[in-house]
Amino acid sequence: MISVEAKSFDNADEVNKRFANALIESVNVRGQRVNKLTLQPGWKWSVDVKPVIGTVTCQASHLGLILSGKIYCVHDDGNEVTYSAGDAYSIAPGHDAWVVGDDVAVCYEFAGMWGE
Repeated sequence: MISVEAKSFDNADEVNKRFANALIESVNVRGQRVNKLTLQPGWKWSVDVKPVIGTVTCQASHLGLILSGKIYCVHDDGNEVTYSAGDAYSIAPGHDAWVVGDDVAVCYEFAGMWGE
């Protein structure tokens, strides 16, 4: 059993470029997937991901930390939040989200599936 493991996103296990305005890099550490999301200004889930996934809103849950930029999220139940650099976040299934402003948003997500 591995007691300590570290991986770099410079050598990601997976690189996903299938969504417009988004780069998703993943590493697997001791059986857990960690995603690095790089979302360009103008990225919006309902525009860039919905056509590929086919659901009305994002049905994944997310737990993460935003390192740079700003993202606005609106949930199907009407709750809304803007999260920015330094914020930890948890988002339940049933939401839309988009980058706010002209800065690239970089997030690390520790739970949930992004874009699956």
